[in-house]
Amino acid sequence: MKKIYFAGSITGGRDDAPIYSKLINYLKTKGKVLTEHLGSSALLDKGEDLSNEEIYNRDCNWIKESDIVIAEVTKPSLGVGYELGLAESLNIKIICLFRDDETTMNRRLSAMVAGNKHNIVIRYKDIDDIILKLNELL
Repeated sequence: MKKIYFAGSITGGRDDAPIYSKLINYLKTKGKVLTEHLGSSALLDKGEDLSNEEIYNRDCNWIKESDIVIAEVTKPSLGVGYELGLAESLNIKIICLFRDDETTMNRRLSAMVAGNKHNIVIRYKDIDDIILKLNELL
């Protein structure tokens, strides 16, 4: 079974948690999602009830054992950027999802993500759109 590491903003803001939840539910039909907790409405922007070191070690280990990293990158996040860099250094396939709708009209995707040939960047309008596009890749 394919191991999927899903990345999305936590301390940068949890506005997109409902989207994460729907994406994770979809991804669970494609493999084992190691970071299923990111879709939980109980997870607030203060993070988890673990030390920073525990979270760092756990997440780095999850990335190392994953077959693919799928990151929702609409909301900028230092942690997600770090996770993408680690995945790239391990030559793990990366798919970055960027929502291009009326709520994000003034936002640009970082050139460090969009310009990186290692990343597959998918722009999407809504959850149905991204599921169709992911179906083609997964």
